[in-house]
Amino acid sequence: MGAHGGIDKKAKKKRKRKSSTAKDQSVGSEELEELKASQDPEFCLQRGTSSYGVQPLGNLLYQEYLHNARDTGLGNLRLLTDDLFLDILGLLTAEDLGKLATVSKSLYVFVHQDSLWRNLVLENFHGDFTFKGRWKNSYVSTRYPHWTGPPHVPLKVKGFYSDHIFQSWLCASLEIKKEWLSRDNIARRSNLTLEEFIRDFEEPNKPVLIKGALDHWPALAKWNREYLLQHAGEVPFACGPVQMKLKDYYQYADLVEEERPLYIFDSKFAEKAPQLSQDYDIPLCFRSDLFSLLGHSRPDYRWLILGPARSGSSFHVDPNSTSAWNAVVRGSKKWIMYPPEVVPPGVFPSPDGAEVASPVSLTEWFMNFYEETRRRKEKPVECVCRAGEVVFVPNGWWHIVINLEESIAITQNYVSRSNLLNVLEFLNKPNSKELVSGTTERETLYERFRRAYEEAFPGSVEKLQLEADDKAKLEKQKVAFWDSVADSKQGGGFKFGF
Repeated sequence: MGAHGGIDKKAKKKRKRKSSTAKDQSVGSEELEELKASQDPEFCLQRGTSSYGVQPLGNLLYQEYLHNARDTGLGNLRLLTDDLFLDILGLLTAEDLGKLATVSKSLYVFVHQDSLWRNLVLENFHGDFTFKGRWKNSYVSTRYPHWTGPPHVPLKVKGFYSDHIFQSWLCASLEIKKEWLSRDNIARRSNLTLEEFIRDFEEPNKPVLIKGALDHWPALAKWNREYLLQHAGEVPFACGPVQMKLKDYYQYADLVEEERPLYIFDSKFAEKAPQLSQDYDIPLCFRSDLFSLLGHSRPDYRWLILGPARSGSSFHVDPNSTSAWNAVVRGSKKWIMYPPEVVPPGVFPSPDGAEVASPVSLTEWFMNFYEETRRRKEKPVECVCRAGEVVFVPNGWWHIVINLEESIAITQNYVSRSNLLNVLEFLNKPNSKELVSGTTERETLYERFRRAYEEAFPGSVEKLQLEADDKAKLEKQKVAFWDSVADSKQGGGFKFGF
């Protein structure tokens, strides 16, 4: 997948929940609704999503009697963790869930978690459904199109305490905090020439935000909801695990109130909607793409990205050791990037890089780990990229991206001469067929790409390798200033002239 597409499809994303803060644990859903009105800086609710009355577990300590309706209603199943119990419920049919909802108040809360019904809708109907504001209502209206009964209206259950369920609701309801957006330390350049870009950013492998590189794009003036619906409203685009027509996706995006909104991330958009591919071109700095030597057999490399606020991609490294550019046409995005040698807080990659464990949602990561970025010695590169701007993502850099508003973007991954050796080394790894993505011909990609490159530029791979070896020798020979300073008592060393 690409610069904004999350981890490789082979990677398994796992939930890493962190205990809520003391303030989180002592505030219930009703109090949060009151704080919404008062605009408390710690808890500002963006949406009115119902929590079914669920409160964080810490609130139980303030009750006169330590009684949790969650445990009473589950009986012997209370020994299971909430996330494990929800995984078990995810194996059931909609009919079974409907029956369980009538057994107890506790089961009523568990059964109505939106994540269960979202999975049922996507697994049973794929992208052929109309979103009705809640996933259960969407399931019922799609499964029973002639249903005339009332939609599901959540009931509040008193005395139900669960950190897991409460945090999921909180992540779907909180506004994006201003302090998450205040730090902006990326290099910004206007009128950047190709030579300057290669020298100052591509070769040293540093990110940069480029302004003005998209000014000639027709997309900047044309692309809005009306234009896209006119040219691609009936086109099904890749949206999470399904394909959704753009018109249906926009209805979903207008009504969605969940922790992890679906968003469009489609690598075939140019073939599906040719008009869109005519509205942009590749910025000058990124036009040298050596993977193009493979023609139509190259790995996926360009994506249309479209989604509402709070959608985006969790921490990942772009595929196949490529670099990328990401251009915002509408809206704005918050970026956080770490160099290859620094694993971001809250992220736990496997040694071979095939698996990445991280928080389930972007908001959850910001809530639990963003403050740690300020305390760490290794500070990330951060920015907000707005319409008309493009971010360069160097190869190997970890990055997380969250849409701050409804946004439209184009991103492409590419291989330049500066990064060729890294890509060849990656593709030639023993476990490359597990790590390579975007192609069905994983096992032969290295041979095909190297052969195509050497036919186009004979002998240049060896030349690049010699240049890299010479550069490495020079770096090794450099002596740090303080290492060159001899102790004056030993004589003959460096001396300050006074």
